[in-house]
Amino acid sequence: MKLDWFVKSLLVVIAVLVAIVAFRPVVQPPTVMAQDGSPYPLHIEQGMVSLRKSDGTTTWGKVAVDMRNGDVWGFPMQAQNTPYPVYGPSETPKVSHPVYLGKMAFSEAVR
Repeated sequence: MKLDWFVKSLLVVIAVLVAIVAFRPVVQPPTVMAQDGSPYPLHIEQGMVSLRKSDGTTTWGKVAVDMRNGDVWGFPMQAQNTPYPVYGPSETPKVSHPVYLGKMAFSEAVR
């Protein structure tokens, strides 16, 4: 008789623990970290600026900062008022190739 009472108590304890494990995500959901999955964490500045290329010529373009290492890239555009590459009439989309402009020393920006 004592063994029967012990087995039933043990089964009740197991059932309660299984219920706690099963309903825990409902009562207290786990924290989720959102990740954008972007392979290139770039900050693209608003508006168009005058970019100075390494050969000394200037052109209009957009500036992008690589937030991983502080590299600054310029993406040339032929027109000042277009936010995307347009180089004349054509059926194929145009590509703006990056021009290295410099580096931001993020490591030195500490107090």
